[in-house]
Amino acid sequence: MVQIEGFAGIRYDLGHVGALSDVIAPPYDVIDEAMRDQLYKQHPANVVRLILNRAEPGDASDDDRYKRAARYFKQWQREGVLLEEVDPAVYVYHQLFEYEGQQFTRRGFMGRLRLEPFGEGQVYPHEQTHAAAKADRLRLTQACQANLSQIFAIYPDAENNAQRILETAIEGDTPLEAVDHLGVTHRIWPVMDPLVISELQAVMGPQPAYVADGHHRYETACNYRQYLVAEQGELPSNHPANGIMSMFVSMQDAGMIVLPTHRLLTGMPALSSSQLTAAASACFDLEELATGPAAADEVWQQIELEGAQGVLGLYCPADERWLLARINDQGREKMAEVAEGQSSEWQGLGVSILHRLLIDTLLAARDLPKPDYVHLVDEVVAGLKQGDSDGRPYGLAALVMPATLDHIREISHQGERMPAKSTYFYPKLLSGLVFHRLDG
Repeated sequence: MVQIEGFAGIRYDLGHVGALSDVIAPPYDVIDEAMRDQLYKQHPANVVRLILNRAEPGDASDDDRYKRAARYFKQWQREGVLLEEVDPAVYVYHQLFEYEGQQFTRRGFMGRLRLEPFGEGQVYPHEQTHAAAKADRLRLTQACQANLSQIFAIYPDAENNAQRILETAIEGDTPLEAVDHLGVTHRIWPVMDPLVISELQAVMGPQPAYVADGHHRYETACNYRQYLVAEQGELPSNHPANGIMSMFVSMQDAGMIVLPTHRLLTGMPALSSSQLTAAASACFDLEELATGPAAADEVWQQIELEGAQGVLGLYCPADERWLLARINDQGREKMAEVAEGQSSEWQGLGVSILHRLLIDTLLAARDLPKPDYVHLVDEVVAGLKQGDSDGRPYGLAALVMPATLDHIREISHQGERMPAKSTYFYPKLLSGLVFHRLDG
């Protein structure tokens, strides 16, 4: 049973900071150095100083970044820049955005999700995590004793009953509003009525929850609770560290958009189409479609038209040719062999086929550096024209279909995790709308 609770959130006092848009930021893991510097300049209380504090001259160690974030968090509360709600609340959260010329609104709500280790309850992961990222987030959580960003969870609700309860509760109320750097409008409404929260809990309780984004933060929250237990002994049932601040969106919400995550591969020589054909032709039916980086759009249109996970668009930088690769029966047999321990659903994912079959097995290019991940075809084109961070041609580029919500549900229920960056839920949730105290 999924347990959701209201919590007394900590929020920016707009009387102190002015516009909410000036103090919010994207999630920490999509902020590069240039954006961080820009956010630092945007406002002295921008949330980036908490979620991704930068090194400063005179720092004795990396720990100083986390300590400085904690000092900011305490200072802003002391000065009234941040204020804590008097009563527990859930927070209705809308995101208004444009995608492919259409207007969408994604509707959800933020609450505290009771923690349960993955595999032991009704909260399911779907992607792999990395130890370094979890260590970083744990150090920050220990320093600030708070959830500074929410995770993103999705749940099945064919009639959107849970969200309907909240939409009724906020009817006629004025939201808090911020606009991010991509032009997405974010609106939140606190809902503190205990009867509304109780009705929401009753509807949500039987539903499973799937972590769409924030796996590292969820596992960090579990690790932080274990850290507190080791330090203090068993926590009271109502201790806030037994939960994590979470955004919940119905899988049937009209604003649920899952974008692909295309790959630009480094750490390998630039392949030619003849080299790729020699390596892959037994397992894929290969068709040469076009030449040059700008043809990526044509290739992607064909992939979307076919709509199959087993169709990949592959760019060979050595001769600038695009190949369309369709997995064939021999390829599926080979995939079943090299991914024997995985389910047929996992084996059929485009990202699984790309990495396990093509890159690891047929190209024997294991242990490559993390690819450069991009989501828009225009970003693929720009990357191929510019080269990698050192200006060198990429070894290979791949256009790949995203996993669907049904894939997440099916694969998660089998206790499996997809390859990294199998999904990209657009738009990203903002950091800085609400904070969740963990210090009891």
